[in-house]
Amino acid sequence: MLTYHKSEDVVWMGLTITFILVPSVLTQLTLTFVHRDLGRDRPLVLFVHLLQMGPIIRCIEALVVYCQAGKNEEPYVTISRKIKLKHGRGLGPAFECEIGHSERKLAVHRNAFKRTAVIQAFLGSTPQLTLQLYATIQEKYVLPTRLALMIISMISIIYGALVCSVLAIQIKYDDYKVRMKPTAYLCMILWRGLEIATRITTLVLFSTALTFWVVLVGLINLFIFFFQPWVEFWARKASLPENIEKNFSKLGTTVVLCMVTFLYACINISCWSAVQLDLADHDLVEKQPRWRSLAIYYTLRFMENVTLIVLWYFFKSDFYEYICTPLLVVQLIVCYSLAVIFMLIFHQFCHPCRKLFYYNVEDCLRCACCGKKKQAQPPEDHAHGPQEHAPPDLTNQLIDRETNIVGDIMEAA
Repeated sequence: MLTYHKSEDVVWMGLTITFILVPSVLTQLTLTFVHRDLGRDRPLVLFVHLLQMGPIIRCIEALVVYCQAGKNEEPYVTISRKIKLKHGRGLGPAFECEIGHSERKLAVHRNAFKRTAVIQAFLGSTPQLTLQLYATIQEKYVLPTRLALMIISMISIIYGALVCSVLAIQIKYDDYKVRMKPTAYLCMILWRGLEIATRITTLVLFSTALTFWVVLVGLINLFIFFFQPWVEFWARKASLPENIEKNFSKLGTTVVLCMVTFLYACINISCWSAVQLDLADHDLVEKQPRWRSLAIYYTLRFMENVTLIVLWYFFKSDFYEYICTPLLVVQLIVCYSLAVIFMLIFHQFCHPCRKLFYYNVEDCLRCACCGKKKQAQPPEDHAHGPQEHAPPDLTNQLIDRETNIVGDIMEAA
Protein backbone atom coordinates (compact mmCIF):
# COMPACT_ATOMS: atom_id res chain seq x y z
CA MET A 1 0.00 0.00 0.00
CA LEU A 2 2.94 2.31 0.65
CA THR A 3 4.12 1.63 -2.90
CA TYR A 4 0.71 2.60 -4.26
CA HIS A 5 0.72 5.73 -2.09
CA LYS A 6 4.15 6.82 -3.34
CA SER A 7 3.20 6.25 -6.97
CA GLU A 8 -0.20 7.95 -6.42
CA ASP A 9 -2.13 4.89 -7.61
CA VAL A 10 -5.26 5.81 -5.69
CA VAL A 11 -7.50 3.23 -7.40
CA TRP A 12 -5.19 0.26 -6.73
CA MET A 13 -4.62 1.37 -3.16
CA GLY A 14 -8.33 1.84 -2.49
CA LEU A 15 -9.26 -1.57 -3.87
CA THR A 16 -6.42 -3.24 -1.97
CA ILE A 17 -7.57 -1.71 1.33
CA THR A 18 -11.19 -2.66 0.55
CA PHE A 19 -10.34 -6.32 -0.05
CA ILE A 20 -8.44 -6.35 3.24
CA LEU A 21 -11.13 -4.71 5.37
CA VAL A 22 -14.25 -6.41 3.98
CA PRO A 23 -13.31 -10.01 4.98
CA SER A 24 -11.96 -8.71 8.28
CA VAL A 25 -15.29 -7.08 9.14
CA LEU A 26 -17.23 -10.17 8.06
CA THR A 27 -14.96 -12.32 10.21
CA GLN A 28 -15.68 -10.18 13.26
CA LEU A 29 -19.43 -10.36 12.58
CA THR A 30 -19.22 -14.14 12.25
CA LEU A 31 -17.41 -14.51 15.55
CA THR A 32 -19.73 -12.03 17.22
CA PHE A 33 -23.15 -13.36 16.19
CA VAL A 34 -22.66 -16.94 14.96
CA HIS A 35 -20.17 -17.98 17.66
CA ARG A 36 -21.63 -15.63 20.29
CA ASP A 37 -18.38 -14.09 21.48
CA LEU A 38 -20.45 -11.30 23.02
CA GLY A 39 -22.96 -13.60 24.71
CA ARG A 40 -20.98 -13.71 27.95
CA ASP A 41 -21.02 -9.97 28.70
CA ARG A 42 -17.35 -9.25 28.18
CA PRO A 43 -16.72 -5.63 27.15
CA LEU A 44 -13.05 -6.32 26.47
CA VAL A 45 -14.00 -8.81 23.78
CA LEU A 46 -16.29 -6.22 22.17
CA PHE A 47 -13.46 -3.69 22.16
CA VAL A 48 -11.08 -6.21 20.58
CA HIS A 49 -13.66 -6.98 17.87
CA LEU A 50 -13.97 -3.28 17.13
CA LEU A 51 -10.20 -3.25 16.62
CA GLN A 52 -10.61 -6.12 14.10
CA MET A 53 -8.59 -8.47 16.32
CA GLY A 54 -11.27 -10.95 17.38
CA PRO A 55 -9.39 -14.05 16.10
CA ILE A 56 -6.43 -13.15 18.33
CA ILE A 57 -8.61 -13.49 21.44
CA ARG A 58 -9.85 -16.85 20.19
CA CYS A 59 -6.29 -18.05 19.62
CA ILE A 60 -5.31 -17.08 23.16
CA GLU A 61 -8.42 -18.75 24.62
CA ALA A 62 -7.80 -21.93 22.62
CA LEU A 63 -4.18 -22.09 23.81
CA VAL A 64 -5.25 -21.63 27.43
CA VAL A 65 -7.89 -24.37 27.14
CA TYR A 66 -5.40 -26.72 25.44
CA CYS A 67 -2.77 -26.19 28.12
CA GLN A 68 -5.26 -26.75 30.96
CA ALA A 69 -6.88 -29.82 29.37
CA GLY A 70 -6.15 -33.09 31.17
CA LYS A 71 -4.78 -31.51 34.36
CA ASN A 72 -8.05 -31.83 36.27
CA GLU A 73 -10.62 -34.57 35.96
CA GLU A 74 -13.84 -33.20 34.51
CA PRO A 75 -17.21 -34.81 33.75
CA TYR A 76 -17.96 -35.60 30.12
CA VAL A 77 -20.55 -33.61 28.21
CA THR A 78 -21.50 -36.17 25.60
CA ILE A 79 -20.43 -39.51 24.13
CA SER A 80 -19.25 -39.81 20.53
CA ARG A 81 -19.63 -43.12 18.71
CA LYS A 82 -17.47 -43.71 15.64
CA ILE A 83 -16.72 -46.66 13.38
CA LYS A 84 -13.11 -47.33 12.46
CA LEU A 85 -12.01 -48.25 8.97
CA LYS A 86 -9.53 -51.14 8.78
CA HIS A 87 -6.90 -49.68 6.46
CA GLY A 88 -9.66 -48.59 4.11
CA ARG A 89 -10.62 -52.21 3.38
CA GLY A 90 -13.45 -52.88 5.74
CA LEU A 91 -15.30 -51.82 8.83
CA GLY A 92 -13.72 -52.14 12.22
CA PRO A 93 -15.50 -52.26 15.56
CA ALA A 94 -17.39 -49.19 16.70
CA PHE A 95 -15.89 -47.40 19.64
CA GLU A 96 -17.19 -44.75 22.02
CA CYS A 97 -15.26 -41.85 23.49
CA GLU A 98 -16.28 -39.36 26.13
CA ILE A 99 -16.10 -35.68 25.20
CA GLY A 100 -15.41 -33.32 28.09
CA HIS A 101 -15.80 -29.58 28.45
CA SER A 102 -12.25 -28.85 27.23
CA GLU A 103 -12.61 -30.93 24.10
CA ARG A 104 -15.95 -29.33 23.36
CA LYS A 105 -14.49 -25.83 23.73
CA LEU A 106 -11.59 -26.72 21.45
CA ALA A 107 -14.05 -28.08 18.88
CA VAL A 108 -15.97 -24.79 18.98
CA HIS A 109 -12.75 -22.83 18.45
CA ARG A 110 -11.72 -25.17 15.63
CA ASN A 111 -15.04 -24.67 13.83
CA ALA A 112 -14.71 -20.92 14.24
CA PHE A 113 -11.21 -20.94 12.72
CA LYS A 114 -12.45 -23.00 9.76
CA ARG A 115 -15.25 -20.55 9.04
CA THR A 116 -12.98 -17.53 9.27
CA ALA A 117 -10.42 -19.23 7.00
CA VAL A 118 -13.07 -19.83 4.32
CA ILE A 119 -14.37 -16.25 4.62
CA GLN A 120 -10.87 -14.81 4.37
CA ALA A 121 -9.99 -17.06 1.42
CA PHE A 122 -12.94 -16.43 -0.88
CA LEU A 123 -14.12 -12.96 0.16
CA GLY A 124 -10.67 -11.45 0.67
CA SER A 125 -7.80 -13.40 -0.88
CA THR A 126 -9.58 -14.31 -4.13
CA PRO A 127 -10.47 -10.72 -5.16
CA GLN A 128 -7.08 -9.57 -3.81
CA LEU A 129 -5.18 -12.03 -5.99
CA THR A 130 -7.34 -11.12 -9.00
CA LEU A 131 -6.71 -7.41 -8.44
CA GLN A 132 -2.94 -7.73 -7.98
CA LEU A 133 -2.55 -9.95 -11.04
CA TYR A 134 -4.61 -7.51 -13.12
CA ALA A 135 -2.51 -4.58 -11.88
CA THR A 136 0.69 -6.47 -12.71
CA ILE A 137 -0.43 -7.06 -16.30
CA GLN A 138 -1.61 -3.49 -16.75
CA GLU A 139 1.57 -1.92 -15.34
CA LYS A 140 3.82 -4.47 -17.15
CA TYR A 141 6.13 -5.10 -14.20
CA VAL A 142 6.07 -7.10 -10.97
CA LEU A 143 6.70 -5.43 -7.63
CA PRO A 144 8.32 -7.65 -4.96
CA THR A 145 5.69 -6.67 -2.39
CA ARG A 146 2.90 -7.35 -4.87
CA LEU A 147 4.39 -10.74 -5.69
CA ALA A 148 4.56 -11.60 -1.99
CA LEU A 149 0.92 -10.54 -1.54
CA MET A 150 -0.15 -12.71 -4.48
CA ILE A 151 1.69 -15.75 -3.08
CA ILE A 152 0.10 -15.28 0.36
CA SER A 153 -3.34 -14.86 -1.23
CA MET A 154 -2.88 -18.02 -3.30
CA ILE A 155 -1.90 -20.04 -0.23
CA SER A 156 -4.93 -18.68 1.63
CA ILE A 157 -7.31 -19.67 -1.19
CA ILE A 158 -5.90 -23.19 -1.48
CA TYR A 159 -6.19 -23.64 2.28
CA GLY A 160 -9.81 -22.46 2.21
CA ALA A 161 -10.59 -24.91 -0.60
CA LEU A 162 -8.96 -27.74 1.36
CA VAL A 163 -11.10 -26.85 4.39
CA CYS A 164 -14.24 -27.09 2.23
CA SER A 165 -13.20 -30.48 0.79
CA VAL A 166 -12.35 -32.01 4.17
CA LEU A 167 -15.56 -30.61 5.67
CA ALA A 168 -17.60 -32.26 2.92
CA ILE A 169 -15.96 -35.63 3.67
CA GLN A 170 -16.56 -35.28 7.42
CA ILE A 171 -20.22 -34.39 6.89
CA LYS A 172 -20.84 -37.29 4.50
CA TYR A 173 -19.07 -39.87 6.69
CA ASP A 174 -19.96 -38.49 10.10
CA ASP A 175 -20.33 -41.98 11.60
CA TYR A 176 -16.78 -42.98 10.68
CA LYS A 177 -13.37 -42.11 12.03
CA VAL A 178 -11.89 -40.36 8.99
CA ARG A 179 -8.14 -39.89 8.69
CA MET A 180 -6.55 -38.13 5.75
CA LYS A 181 -3.20 -39.43 4.52
CA PRO A 182 -0.38 -37.13 3.29
CA THR A 183 -0.84 -38.41 -0.27
CA ALA A 184 -4.49 -37.37 -0.13
CA TYR A 185 -3.55 -33.84 0.97
CA LEU A 186 -0.90 -33.64 -1.75
CA CYS A 187 -3.39 -34.70 -4.41
CA MET A 188 -5.94 -32.19 -3.12
CA ILE A 189 -3.36 -29.38 -3.13
CA LEU A 190 -2.46 -30.11 -6.77
CA TRP A 191 -6.13 -30.39 -7.70
CA ARG A 192 -7.19 -27.17 -5.98
CA GLY A 193 -4.05 -25.22 -6.85
CA LEU A 194 -4.31 -25.89 -10.59
CA GLU A 195 -8.06 -25.28 -10.60
CA ILE A 196 -7.88 -21.94 -8.78
CA ALA A 197 -4.78 -20.65 -10.59
CA THR A 198 -6.25 -21.47 -14.01
CA ARG A 199 -9.61 -19.94 -13.18
CA ILE A 200 -8.22 -16.66 -11.85
CA THR A 201 -5.69 -16.34 -14.68
CA THR A 202 -8.46 -16.89 -17.23
CA LEU A 203 -10.68 -14.21 -15.69
CA VAL A 204 -7.81 -11.73 -15.44
CA LEU A 205 -6.69 -12.24 -19.04
CA PHE A 206 -10.27 -11.92 -20.27
CA SER A 207 -10.70 -8.71 -18.25
CA THR A 208 -7.63 -7.13 -19.92
CA ALA A 209 -9.25 -7.57 -23.34
CA LEU A 210 -12.96 -7.14 -22.55
CA THR A 211 -13.07 -5.19 -19.29
CA PHE A 212 -16.80 -4.57 -19.04
CA TRP A 213 -17.81 -8.03 -20.22
CA VAL A 214 -15.95 -9.69 -17.36
CA VAL A 215 -18.27 -7.88 -14.93
CA LEU A 216 -21.23 -9.46 -16.70
CA VAL A 217 -19.60 -12.90 -16.53
CA GLY A 218 -18.94 -12.48 -12.81
CA LEU A 219 -22.47 -11.29 -12.04
CA ILE A 220 -24.05 -14.16 -14.00
CA ASN A 221 -21.95 -16.67 -12.06
CA LEU A 222 -22.79 -14.96 -8.76
CA PHE A 223 -26.54 -14.88 -9.41
CA ILE A 224 -26.68 -18.50 -10.61
CA PHE A 225 -24.92 -19.93 -7.57
CA PHE A 226 -26.67 -17.54 -5.16
CA PHE A 227 -30.19 -18.41 -6.29
CA GLN A 228 -29.55 -22.13 -6.93
CA PRO A 229 -30.08 -23.17 -3.25
CA TRP A 230 -33.10 -20.89 -2.97
CA VAL A 231 -34.70 -22.29 -6.14
CA GLU A 232 -34.22 -25.84 -4.83
CA PHE A 233 -35.63 -24.72 -1.47
CA TRP A 234 -38.74 -23.24 -3.09
CA ALA A 235 -39.15 -26.23 -5.44
CA ARG A 236 -39.32 -28.55 -2.42
CA LYS A 237 -41.85 -26.22 -0.77
CA ALA A 238 -39.85 -26.50 2.41
CA SER A 239 -39.88 -24.20 5.41
CA LEU A 240 -37.02 -22.34 7.04
CA PRO A 241 -35.05 -24.42 9.52
CA GLU A 242 -35.62 -23.64 13.18
CA ASN A 243 -33.12 -23.14 15.96
CA ILE A 244 -30.21 -22.14 13.74
CA GLU A 245 -29.62 -19.60 16.44
CA LYS A 246 -32.07 -19.39 19.31
CA ASN A 247 -31.70 -15.60 19.55
CA PHE A 248 -32.55 -15.07 15.86
CA SER A 249 -35.97 -14.13 14.56
CA LYS A 250 -37.33 -15.13 11.16
CA LEU A 251 -35.74 -12.03 9.66
CA GLY A 252 -32.42 -12.77 11.34
CA THR A 253 -32.51 -16.35 10.09
CA THR A 254 -33.19 -15.13 6.54
CA VAL A 255 -30.27 -12.69 6.72
CA VAL A 256 -27.94 -15.45 7.93
CA LEU A 257 -29.09 -17.74 5.12
CA CYS A 258 -28.50 -14.98 2.56
CA MET A 259 -24.96 -14.47 3.88
CA VAL A 260 -24.30 -18.23 3.72
CA THR A 261 -25.56 -18.48 0.14
CA PHE A 262 -23.49 -15.41 -0.81
CA LEU A 263 -20.35 -17.09 0.55
CA TYR A 264 -21.36 -20.29 -1.26
CA ALA A 265 -21.68 -18.37 -4.54
CA CYS A 266 -18.31 -16.66 -4.11
CA ILE A 267 -16.64 -20.03 -3.54
CA ASN A 268 -18.16 -21.59 -6.65
CA ILE A 269 -17.06 -18.69 -8.85
CA SER A 270 -13.40 -19.65 -8.37
CA CYS A 271 -13.59 -23.40 -7.59
CA TRP A 272 -15.88 -26.28 -6.66
CA SER A 273 -17.29 -25.71 -3.17
CA ALA A 274 -17.51 -29.47 -2.37
CA VAL A 275 -20.19 -28.66 0.24
CA GLN A 276 -23.72 -28.42 -1.15
CA LEU A 277 -26.32 -26.27 0.58
CA ASP A 278 -29.71 -27.48 1.77
CA LEU A 279 -31.56 -24.51 3.25
CA ALA A 280 -34.31 -26.74 4.64
CA ASP A 281 -31.88 -28.73 6.79
CA HIS A 282 -30.90 -27.60 10.29
CA ASP A 283 -27.20 -27.89 9.43
CA LEU A 284 -27.76 -26.12 6.07
CA VAL A 285 -25.65 -28.77 4.33
CA GLU A 286 -26.61 -31.56 1.94
CA LYS A 287 -25.65 -34.83 3.60
CA GLN A 288 -25.60 -36.91 0.42
CA PRO A 289 -23.05 -35.84 -2.25
CA ARG A 290 -24.47 -35.30 -5.71
CA TRP A 291 -21.95 -36.65 -8.20
CA ARG A 292 -24.05 -35.46 -11.11
CA SER A 293 -23.70 -31.87 -9.88
CA LEU A 294 -19.93 -32.34 -9.67
CA ALA A 295 -19.77 -33.61 -13.27
CA ILE A 296 -22.03 -30.83 -14.56
CA TYR A 297 -20.03 -28.16 -12.72
CA TYR A 298 -16.64 -29.20 -14.11
CA THR A 299 -18.03 -29.72 -17.62
CA LEU A 300 -19.64 -26.30 -17.78
CA ARG A 301 -16.68 -24.63 -16.06
CA PHE A 302 -14.26 -26.17 -18.56
CA MET A 303 -16.40 -24.95 -21.46
CA GLU A 304 -16.62 -21.47 -19.92
CA ASN A 305 -12.86 -21.24 -19.37
CA VAL A 306 -12.14 -22.34 -22.94
CA THR A 307 -14.63 -19.79 -24.28
CA LEU A 308 -13.11 -16.94 -22.25
CA ILE A 309 -9.58 -17.89 -23.26
CA VAL A 310 -10.52 -18.05 -26.95
CA LEU A 311 -12.26 -14.66 -26.75
CA TRP A 312 -9.19 -13.18 -25.07
CA TYR A 313 -7.00 -14.64 -27.82
CA PHE A 314 -8.99 -12.87 -30.56
CA PHE A 315 -9.48 -9.55 -28.72
CA LYS A 316 -6.13 -9.24 -26.90
CA SER A 317 -4.15 -6.02 -27.00
CA ASP A 318 -0.75 -5.39 -28.59
CA PHE A 319 0.97 -5.95 -25.26
CA TYR A 320 0.91 -9.72 -25.84
CA GLU A 321 2.77 -9.58 -29.17
CA TYR A 322 6.02 -10.60 -27.45
CA ILE A 323 4.32 -13.57 -25.74
CA CYS A 324 3.51 -16.86 -27.44
CA THR A 325 -0.22 -16.54 -26.92
CA PRO A 326 -1.20 -19.87 -28.56
CA LEU A 327 1.13 -21.65 -26.14
CA LEU A 328 -0.40 -19.73 -23.22
CA VAL A 329 -3.90 -20.77 -24.31
CA VAL A 330 -2.85 -24.42 -24.54
CA GLN A 331 -1.13 -24.23 -21.14
CA LEU A 332 -4.26 -22.89 -19.44
CA ILE A 333 -6.46 -25.57 -20.99
CA VAL A 334 -3.98 -28.31 -20.07
CA CYS A 335 -3.66 -27.02 -16.49
CA TYR A 336 -7.41 -27.11 -15.94
CA SER A 337 -7.53 -30.58 -17.47
CA LEU A 338 -4.81 -31.66 -15.05
CA ALA A 339 -6.87 -30.26 -12.18
CA VAL A 340 -9.81 -32.45 -13.24
CA ILE A 341 -7.47 -35.46 -13.56
CA PHE A 342 -6.10 -34.93 -10.04
CA MET A 343 -9.67 -34.63 -8.77
CA LEU A 344 -10.49 -38.01 -10.33
CA ILE A 345 -7.29 -39.53 -8.92
CA PHE A 346 -8.20 -38.29 -5.46
CA HIS A 347 -11.64 -39.87 -5.53
CA GLN A 348 -10.33 -43.10 -7.07
CA PHE A 349 -7.18 -43.74 -5.03
CA CYS A 350 -6.71 -41.18 -2.22
CA HIS A 351 -10.17 -40.68 -0.74
CA PRO A 352 -10.12 -41.89 2.91
CA CYS A 353 -13.51 -43.62 2.52
CA ARG A 354 -13.22 -44.79 -1.08
CA LYS A 355 -13.97 -48.42 -0.07
CA LEU A 356 -17.43 -47.29 1.06
CA PHE A 357 -18.35 -45.88 -2.35
CA TYR A 358 -21.24 -47.65 -4.03
CA TYR A 359 -19.34 -47.12 -7.29
CA ASN A 360 -16.11 -45.30 -8.02
CA VAL A 361 -14.65 -43.32 -10.90
CA GLU A 362 -13.45 -46.45 -12.69
CA ASP A 363 -16.93 -47.99 -12.62
CA CYS A 364 -18.51 -44.81 -14.01
CA LEU A 365 -15.95 -44.54 -16.83
CA ARG A 366 -16.34 -48.24 -17.67
CA CYS A 367 -20.12 -47.95 -17.78
CA ALA A 368 -19.92 -44.81 -19.91
CA CYS A 369 -17.57 -46.53 -22.37
CA CYS A 370 -19.71 -49.67 -22.49
CA GLY A 371 -22.82 -47.56 -23.07
CA LYS A 372 -21.18 -45.72 -25.97
CA LYS A 373 -19.99 -48.96 -27.53
CA LYS A 374 -23.45 -50.45 -27.20
CA GLN A 375 -25.06 -47.44 -28.86
CA ALA A 376 -22.47 -47.41 -31.66
CA GLN A 377 -22.95 -51.13 -32.46
CA PRO A 378 -25.51 -51.75 -35.29
CA PRO A 379 -28.58 -53.90 -34.54
CA GLU A 380 -27.53 -56.61 -37.05
CA ASP A 381 -24.47 -57.39 -34.99
CA HIS A 382 -26.60 -58.13 -31.96
CA ALA A 383 -28.78 -60.50 -33.92
CA HIS A 384 -26.11 -62.52 -35.73
CA GLY A 385 -22.76 -61.68 -34.18
CA PRO A 386 -21.22 -62.94 -30.95
CA GLN A 387 -22.75 -61.66 -27.77
CA GLU A 388 -20.92 -58.83 -26.02
CA HIS A 389 -20.30 -58.79 -22.30
CA ALA A 390 -22.96 -56.78 -20.52
CA PRO A 391 -21.89 -53.65 -18.65
CA PRO A 392 -21.53 -54.09 -14.91
CA ASP A 393 -24.82 -54.00 -13.05
CA LEU A 394 -24.38 -51.11 -10.66
CA THR A 395 -27.69 -51.86 -8.93
CA ASN A 396 -26.61 -55.34 -7.90
CA GLN A 397 -23.18 -54.04 -6.86
CA LEU A 398 -24.85 -51.36 -4.77
CA ILE A 399 -27.08 -53.91 -3.01
CA ASP A 400 -24.17 -56.28 -2.41
CA ARG A 401 -21.98 -53.57 -0.94
CA GLU A 402 -24.80 -52.27 1.24
CA THR A 403 -25.38 -55.82 2.51
CA ASN A 404 -21.70 -56.26 3.30
CA ILE A 405 -21.52 -52.95 5.14
CA VAL A 406 -24.65 -53.66 7.19
CA GLY A 407 -23.42 -57.16 7.99
CA ASP A 408 -20.07 -55.85 9.18
CA ILE A 409 -21.76 -53.22 11.34
CA MET A 410 -23.97 -55.85 12.95
CA GLU A 411 -20.95 -58.03 13.63
CA ALA A 412 -19.10 -55.08 15.17
CA ALA A 413 -22.08 -54.28 17.38
